Amino acid sequence: MTESSRIRSTGPAATKTASAAPQVRPRTEGWTQKKDESGRPLLQFASPKRGKPPVHLADLTVEERIEKVKELGLPGFRAKQLSTHYFTHYTSDPAEMTDLPAAQREELVAGMLPPLLTEVRRLETDKGDTIKFLWRLHDGALVESVLMRYPGRITLCVSSQAGCGMNCPFCATGQAGLTRNMSSAEIIEQIVRANRLIAEGGLGGKKSDDHSMERVSNIVFMGMGEPLANYKRVMDAVRTMVAEQPHGLGMSARGITVSTVGLVPAIRKLADEGIPVTFALSLHAPDDHLRDELIPVNSKWKVDEALDAAREYYEKTGRRVSIEYALIKDMNDHGWRADLLAEKLNARGRGWVHVNPIPLNPTPESVWTASTREVTNEFVRRLNDAGVPTTLRDTRGKEIDGACGQLVATTEDEVAAAAMA
Repeated sequence: MTESSRIRSTGPAATKTASAAPQVRPRTEGWTQKKDESGRPLLQFASPKRGKPPVHLADLTVEERIEKVKELGLPGFRAKQLSTHYFTHYTSDPAEMTDLPAAQREELVAGMLPPLLTEVRRLETDKGDTIKFLWRLHDGALVESVLMRYPGRITLCVSSQAGCGMNCPFCATGQAGLTRNMSSAEIIEQIVRANRLIAEGGLGGKKSDDHSMERVSNIVFMGMGEPLANYKRVMDAVRTMVAEQPHGLGMSARGITVSTVGLVPAIRKLADEGIPVTFALSLHAPDDHLRDELIPVNSKWKVDEALDAAREYYEKTGRRVSIEYALIKDMNDHGWRADLLAEKLNARGRGWVHVNPIPLNPTPESVWTASTREVTNEFVRRLNDAGVPTTLRDTRGKEIDGACGQLVATTEDEVAAAAMA
């Protein structure tokens, strides 16, 4: 949920700070990490069984949409009209669909465009250029998405699961575990709702400007959930994103970033999809000793296995891989770790990867806090000097708890959602 700004220079003081720093071990604070019978952090790959969301137009192929419309007693061509309203005009309101027969309009829209997301809360930054949405799903599950305006582009950070089963100790989303996978349409609906708000002038910018032709240009699967643990629905959603309007959202695959903590078989599967999305590996440590604690899935697929799969993605797609690395004070920001990361990446070739260190959102008196500016600069300098392109990412949305790792449904959110039910 962040974008990039280049940082390069540093000095000898930073080198000394980085090399002399102690080693802080990861631990949970304010919550108890779920563990399996062997005492290892519990990993949830399968979605718990819950009532499925209603089937929506965005869940269906073009052919399936036509058949569904026919089942509702209308000619198949009405499916394209519905798709135009939803994917081009970003509406599910039958009152706006005057090209549909009035007598059957309500029934058709109810059958093809059932409500999926109910907005519970909306938080905005002072400038109004970053908005965090809290959504309630049909079964009461809560998810969040974050919309951000940058010069020349608009980015939406989407959720792919309610909760997360990867159990990373520094990530707020994973504290409650995995509630369920989201459907393809629930993922798409986050974008459609964002596009509607943008067109109505609700995302910063000059109020005098015409925003009717603006829309989300970049998608990052860095909201709630591990995208590759909900592989089929995420990829179906991506296919709908890149499908030409009115059959889909008409987005560029290059503007879509799919991230993972390192589900190696799914990374290899993604490389064979033939859709040139940007692939991001959330690494956070180059050594297995620390990453086993930071990223529990590392107990199944080690650092080198994840990096090998990432390299294969580049070889098959020609798309440069992003390495995400949250810099945590005295935990993973040591200079030797920057050197080790550079060594491992360069051992797999040059020009195939880009590193994005991310300053962790600081929490007062917590073991989880951001690296100092000096140590951050030194970490970035070492990677760049080793020939690894590295860009420090400027975190957005911290003041509304919308930054990386901050998305979580709180008790307050649950009370607000229950009041609306």
